[in-house]
Amino acid sequence: MDPIATAQYGLLAASRRFDASASRVARMGVEGENVDLASEVVEQISAKHQFSANLSVIRTAQDMTGELLDILA
Repeated sequence: MDPIATAQYGLLAASRRFDASASRVARMGVEGENVDLASEVVEQISAKHQFSANLSVIRTAQDMTGELLDILA
């Protein structure tokens, strides 16, 4: 299992969630569109935290790889 590849997929998923929510908010003024702004704000904050968590996984995996290489050297 490759944690970096998994985290990259998580980054992509978080980015897509944020983009989809932003698109719904952008269509808020269009007649016939029913957008709940509060739930969209929650969705965007959640996507932001998901993105940050996946970045932390990548940083940690890189740090661990660096430490392992230092030990082996």
